[in-house]
Amino acid sequence: MVELVSVVIPTYGRPEFLPDAVRSVAGQTYAPVELIVVDDCSPDPIEPIVDDCDTTGLRRTEVIRHQRNRGANAARNTGIEAATGDVVAFLDDDDRWQPTVAQKYVDAFDSGGPSIGVVTVGVRTVDETGRKIGEFRPTIRGDALDALLDGTRVGSFSRFAVRSTVIDSAGTPDERLPCWQDWEWQFRLAFHCDFEAVSDPVVVRTRGTHEQITDSFDDRREVAYPFLLDRHRERIRAARGPRAERRFVALLSKSLAFAALDTDRYLTAIRLLLRALRHDPFLLEAYLYLGLACGGPVTFGSAQWMKRRLSGFR
Repeated sequence: MVELVSVVIPTYGRPEFLPDAVRSVAGQTYAPVELIVVDDCSPDPIEPIVDDCDTTGLRRTEVIRHQRNRGANAARNTGIEAATGDVVAFLDDDDRWQPTVAQKYVDAFDSGGPSIGVVTVGVRTVDETGRKIGEFRPTIRGDALDALLDGTRVGSFSRFAVRSTVIDSAGTPDERLPCWQDWEWQFRLAFHCDFEAVSDPVVVRTRGTHEQITDSFDDRREVAYPFLLDRHRERIRAARGPRAERRFVALLSKSLAFAALDTDRYLTAIRLLLRALRHDPFLLEAYLYLGLACGGPVTFGSAQWMKRRLSGFR
């Protein structure tokens, strides 16, 4: 049975958003909850900001400050090390929880039993005025590896919680990665436990002009892509066979191609999509994007505009 829920908020230089995140954790209907805020050496220390928030509903609140900027994953790992809960949940400093998030995590872990090591929740995306502009409902349940290989995504750290014993087995997020940190960890976690999904969109994500934790195409191509291949390719082949290995290579190549398209690297995207199709000729989405990439900025830009319209983005 899950009792204590630990929540880790990594933060750097966004004091205008942090209070809402802290207050949303403190306002949970479930107890006990502890909060660890890790300041990744912000220009101005954030401890006074947290101190000004009413956290009386929490079992404890701890603020830890790095003496140098080490990156978001290092901040999360500092929080994991300080956490004492049965499960560890994560929240980015510009996101916030609805009051029932902790309760939904606990209910899902308890009803699923000890095999459930990861619980994911839905997300509602709003703009900086609070207007809803999107929604994500997770679907991965049970053995997550096949779903991940199919391209089904869990999403960012704000969208899931992990049982502490599973973190002990699978390890913590890898600090060497400049991007795809959540995705790499989810593949690793899938070898150690089953997943459960709570479809309710109880996490609120703000999409705006403020600086968010971002990554570049070069980081993905030069660091993250070869890192994930090296770390998981043979393991997936051993666990699920050569077909699964090819699907994994195709998935990474397709994902990198999408990043290339987002940065107007059309020839690079074409090469990556062809690589994906060589490994998995049944990857139908890759054919669509290959056609768009061949059409260049006019074709791809028009398709992106239509996608935003259909998704509710303006």
